[in-house]
Amino acid sequence: MSGTPTGKLTIVPAVTARERKEFVRFPWKVYEGDPYWVPPLISEREEFLDADRHPFHKHAKVQYFTARRDGKIVGTIAAIENFAHNEYWNDKVGFFGLFEVLQDEEAARELLRTAEAALRDDGFESARGPMNFSQNEECGLLIDGWNGPPVALMTYNPRYYVPYIESAGYRKSQDLLAYLADLRHIKPDGSGINPKMLRVSNRARERANVTVRPINMRDFQTDAVYFKEVYNQAWSKNWGFVPLTEAELVHEVAGLKPIIDPPTVFFMFKEDRPIAAGLPIPDVNQALHLAYPRPNVPEWWTMAKMLYYWKIKKVVTTIRAFAGGVVEEYRGQGLHAILMTETLRRCVPTYKDIEFSWVLESNTMMRSTATNMGGRVYRTYRVYEKPI
Repeated sequence: MSGTPTGKLTIVPAVTARERKEFVRFPWKVYEGDPYWVPPLISEREEFLDADRHPFHKHAKVQYFTARRDGKIVGTIAAIENFAHNEYWNDKVGFFGLFEVLQDEEAARELLRTAEAALRDDGFESARGPMNFSQNEECGLLIDGWNGPPVALMTYNPRYYVPYIESAGYRKSQDLLAYLADLRHIKPDGSGINPKMLRVSNRARERANVTVRPINMRDFQTDAVYFKEVYNQAWSKNWGFVPLTEAELVHEVAGLKPIIDPPTVFFMFKEDRPIAAGLPIPDVNQALHLAYPRPNVPEWWTMAKMLYYWKIKKVVTTIRAFAGGVVEEYRGQGLHAILMTETLRRCVPTYKDIEFSWVLESNTMMRSTATNMGGRVYRTYRVYEKPI
């Protein structure tokens, strides 16, 4: 889209099935010709927006809006009221997400104003985003690092979204960093890992009396509950964190089970209690990008192509250090070093690169750890906020 957009601009709620269908399919217009965008599966996006099928909606209110010029859709946004977040943090923050727009600054501004008004009308004092829908899903605006397709479950957007959002009065709330490290110089025995980290890890193994084991796929549900316990405790004080509910756990498990690489996923136990976990996920976006989902192509065909690229052509060479951590009471004992070195050892046989993401800008310990593991910041995502 070039020049100044013309035609009457209106912002309308997306309520009907037809309007939601347009909402879901609109991004294909925004990213037409973009070599880095990885399209989502239509079925996944439709479920995401469906209050009856996605568990986030059980503790939230989401309103969808589209911008139209002379009736043709030119942008989308969601106004998100995450009641679980405000209860956990005792604040009055609303969120915006699913923000997509053609090169039309007026449409972008009016979409944001509409979401802000919807949140303000319900008593919220600020708007934060982009969030799709929360930090347990996808979040942040890419502001630096348009150097390739995003890895699995990370966001992507055109460069012009940055000035559009900032000119609407939004300022940085927190940056989320992505570190990339080359695994090819590391051996399965650990040689090639930062010597200091390896020494700390080995010493902690001797002193802490912990056991490490991979995920048990035959008792997947039990291990899923173990992971929820670790995750909710390890992340409890992180900026913006909201604990996973039982329903969200079930949903996350259903989505992740088909894509995890079992030898890379592991737990650390102290006696019978899980006290740490590592959950890397293969970058299936490398295969999905080649399969390229499209609205008018049968999804079974897209999935067949994706599996071909992933399992036969072996194009998935990157893995993302996605989630995990050490429960708070066991920190400061070197267990974090075990977690990191174990992750590297388990990923080395299959993958060439690992992305540590996302890391909070304010999390100095994890930033230092990512650097010590050979990572360099190569992409930055920003969460914005604005008083409303």
